[in-house]
Amino acid sequence: MKKQWLLGLSLSSLMLVSCNSNDPKKISLESDDDKTFYAMGYMLGGNLQRLSLSDKEISALYKGISMAAKNEKSEVDMAKFQNRIQEVFKARMDKVAAKEKDAGKAFIEKFIKDESATKTESGLSYKVIKEGTGATPSAEDVVEVHYHGTLTDGTVFDSSVERGKTISFPLNRVIKGWTEGLQTMKEGGKTKFVIPSDLAYGEAGAPPKIPGGATLVFEVELFKVTKAADAAKAAAPAPKKK
Repeated sequence: MKKQWLLGLSLSSLMLVSCNSNDPKKISLESDDDKTFYAMGYMLGGNLQRLSLSDKEISALYKGISMAAKNEKSEVDMAKFQNRIQEVFKARMDKVAAKEKDAGKAFIEKFIKDESATKTESGLSYKVIKEGTGATPSAEDVVEVHYHGTLTDGTVFDSSVERGKTISFPLNRVIKGWTEGLQTMKEGGKTKFVIPSDLAYGEAGAPPKIPGGATLVFEVELFKVTKAADAAKAAAPAPKKK
């Protein structure tokens, strides 16, 4: 995690140090190079969302990047604060994850109450929207689905429905909530799942779209189940002709 954090911070600085103003928002993106570095900074800077930085902290971050890029002497003892970076990073991530988990628990309780949803021993909650009539997958099978994934506030983070194309994958190669949840379905069915972070992406999340500790909401439609043995045969190379 340390290497990923430092790499992300270093790369994010590419956009920030290109600014010749104290307020990056005032920089106009005129050339394609400007826009390229902006896009790079926007994508990589998304990792900083996990820190819930104040405006003053963002300004301090910018000041450090700017001074280092210009080879100016640091105003702080780098040996002392280099170790503290990791401590602050972890503490901020833990705080954000705890807040997300609390919000997720409240959301799940409301979902169960308002929609008469089912909750499993693992913590997964679901409501059947449409009953299926076909085969039920096992964890090793390949499933073809449409899905629409959101955070509890309704923000869409991924959706095959919006892309207009179904997706197929082995059920044991996705998040735990999916592996468990789809085994409650039958072909032709559609279910709404509410998946706590422990069965999704945990405290690390999947930045920048999914915060640490986030509870996820999916509507999943199951089109086809391919048994593991049949999927293996289909994927195997054809025998060479003698």
